[in-house]
Amino acid sequence: MKKKSLSTDKKVVTFGEVMLRLTTPGFRRFSQTNEFIATYGGSEANVAVSLAHFGIPTEFVTRLPDNAVSRACINSLRASGLGTDGIVFGGKRLGLYYLECGAAFRNSNVVYDREGSSFATLRPGMIDWETIFADAGWFHWSGIAAALSQEGADACREALEIADRMGLTISCDLNFRKKLWNYGCTAAEVMQPLVQYSDVIFGAEPEYQEILGIQPVGFRAVDTADVSFESDLPSFEKFGQEVERLVPRCQKVFLELRNSITSNHNVLAAVLYSDGTLKHTGIYDIEHETDRVGAGDAFVGGMIYGLITYPDDDRKALDFALAASALKNTVYGDFNLVTVDEVESLMNGNTSGRVSR
Repeated sequence: MKKKSLSTDKKVVTFGEVMLRLTTPGFRRFSQTNEFIATYGGSEANVAVSLAHFGIPTEFVTRLPDNAVSRACINSLRASGLGTDGIVFGGKRLGLYYLECGAAFRNSNVVYDREGSSFATLRPGMIDWETIFADAGWFHWSGIAAALSQEGADACREALEIADRMGLTISCDLNFRKKLWNYGCTAAEVMQPLVQYSDVIFGAEPEYQEILGIQPVGFRAVDTADVSFESDLPSFEKFGQEVERLVPRCQKVFLELRNSITSNHNVLAAVLYSDGTLKHTGIYDIEHETDRVGAGDAFVGGMIYGLITYPDDDRKALDFALAASALKNTVYGDFNLVTVDEVESLMNGNTSGRVSR
């Protein structure tokens, strides 16, 4: 199969549900709080915001109820520079999720309230994909969009078929969320046919296992000096080969690696398998996280930016993506509100945290 160029000077389109996020303040438990901090977020919206902050023309497509809260949500997206012309109105409610932030050895907890949302009741034919894709070069979606309902999965297939026919690069974040797959089909049954459209695949090891049935290698590093990561690289290479065998169209396989030491202390790395070669990053040891939600989406946004901007330098693109993800762990909320200069500064070793004057 002839491989297409992934670089584009056209816009990137992302598709998925954006939600109202309600977070307990000050690491309180749900049972302790009498107030919530309201922000917006959702995997594909988070990716779009990252790309917009990096200067990539980006449009976010979703379905929202026609009310004041939805308009506030759209204004939040527009403030980051996103195109929102592809958003359609319909249905009765905006999806919600509640977040209780963990601390030390207590895990964070997410409660979804998305059933029957405007996006969950989206059906094929509701979105004019031909018009949206007319000036686009890249389409990104994730497994969350297919997890909410059979109709949503069918809408994903419709978008993928049209994007494929119109020659767009297609990327998929596997994004397995066990709590969302409740309509009678497994993630593997729904996702395996849809993933076949992918030129680029992102995911963590457990997500590849759930959807493609590939046994994880395991990321064991506990700090930047841990040599276990390098000793496991041959196994990660075999992992990439297996993904390539199962999804022949895929040109680039990304593994986002995280070892959670505690809720606020995580070790990060990433690998890329492409053209028979494995590339890997160094390790980030993040001891004092502010908010890890959206860090995976920040990696995806950084990687799409890198593939577009550095088409002949996969290693630089990979390093950019992981630095973007590491920075997201320091930013409150779903959105990674950082600039290219900040990411490149971290890539170049500026980890002092000193005031920039």
